[in-house]
Amino acid sequence: MKLSSILRVGALALAPLLSVAHAADFPSKPIRIIVPFAAGGSTDAVARLVGTKLAARLGQPVVVENKPGGSEVIASTFVAQSPPDGHIIFLSTMTGLTVNPSLYSKLAYAPKKDFAPLVQAATIPSIFVVNPSVPVKTMAELPAYLKAHPATAYGSGGNGTPNHLATEMYKRAIGAEALHVPYKGGAPALADLMAGQLQLMVGLMPEALPLVKANKLRAIGITTLQRSPEYPELPTVAESGVPGFEMIFWSAFVVPAATPKNVQEILHKALDATLQEPDVRAQMKAMGIVPGGGSQQELARLIDSDTAKWKKVIDAAGIKAD
Repeated sequence: MKLSSILRVGALALAPLLSVAHAADFPSKPIRIIVPFAAGGSTDAVARLVGTKLAARLGQPVVVENKPGGSEVIASTFVAQSPPDGHIIFLSTMTGLTVNPSLYSKLAYAPKKDFAPLVQAATIPSIFVVNPSVPVKTMAELPAYLKAHPATAYGSGGNGTPNHLATEMYKRAIGAEALHVPYKGGAPALADLMAGQLQLMVGLMPEALPLVKANKLRAIGITTLQRSPEYPELPTVAESGVPGFEMIFWSAFVVPAATPKNVQEILHKALDATLQEPDVRAQMKAMGIVPGGGSQQELARLIDSDTAKWKKVIDAAGIKAD
């Protein structure tokens, strides 16, 4: 056998051992959780809650870094180009992982190629809300209202955001029209909905429900397949004339795709165990957030199914971000 062949065989034999050795030393420095939004939102809150517990499990400090902007493109590109050693974790969402590939004609990253899934972090239900002046009391009354008022203005946090896509999916399901008014975030859209500049919006429950309880908005339906345990009187869209309708905003932990498999396993186990801690789950539920968990394979399947789902909505509505 030639010397080059011997060296090649030897390198292949050593590769698993080197990988295990790398895992044995992991983590060897502080871990950074990259969040694609500004501090203070629901995703940031999940990162900080989980990060504190994760530090204790892994024996290294965990630092949350916010890299907002560009519908997660800035943070996603940064993580995709980061060293794949497990010391950088990305808390991405359905937007960065499943929506952006269909929304942008060119992206500096490809979720399927550049990221390895670790575990679903959380889900956040959304609710349909209207300005109190709108004469719609229930979700079942909304189709007739929209068909009679095709100029109804609905708000979103911007083109391609989950509340935009959810409303487009609903419009097409019932065969009605409405005027989309994009904002730079959900908060200003909710403010204009309260002021009467908009009539309708799909809002994240943690953000919209306090306004409903303060009688500043009226909730008419929830976008999950089952009713919320925290708000059981609110009917689902699916039971209100649109069978199968579901839109759940979710977040997930991923790492650069080349991160060694055994390092991925260490992170998955630590993150999943953290998400199962009773006090972590209690704190998330108090914020209106449903705690995540599960296997890497389950998250991979979710990413694939939602990518196909939102591509159909985006293509049918002709939505583009660039």
